[in-house]
Amino acid sequence: MPEGKRGEPDQKQLKALAKGLINEQSTMTLATCSENIAWAAPIYYVFFKSAFYFFSDPASRHILEASESGQASGAIHGVAAGWQEIRGIQMTGCIEVLSMGLESAEAIAVYLKKFQFTKEFFSSGIPLNLDAFTSRFRVKLYKFNPTLIYYLDNSLRFGFREQVML
Repeated sequence: MPEGKRGEPDQKQLKALAKGLINEQSTMTLATCSENIAWAAPIYYVFFKSAFYFFSDPASRHILEASESGQASGAIHGVAAGWQEIRGIQMTGCIEVLSMGLESAEAIAVYLKKFQFTKEFFSSGIPLNLDAFTSRFRVKLYKFNPTLIYYLDNSLRFGFREQVML
């Protein structure tokens, strides 16, 4: 495989490593801020078409603060027993609410495939679309659009952190 500086992964390899980690995990921590007070909230997500999709209560603090400020940050990481196992994704971006349409239908299909247990909350025969989720859970579908992404991986070297394009 081609390597970048000092024998480290090139951009193509970084992208593969980052996507692998993103697809292995199921929760992301979203962070927001209002009046110099930070807040973090864990959410289930699916990664689809270079964005992160999730359901949330529109009155939740992270949604209200992200709407107010126009920005949020996100972090994804796996469990690490030692420093060499620390791998993660650090991002900044913005959150937008989605309405009925092709994008939301596709995102929900990906969500249901990843989180199959979700189907258990619905009666059989009900179409599992945005209206069904909104009615059942009083949530909306959101999209986190990252504008800056870093991949970090201590298995490559202590403190390895590089910007990656997904």
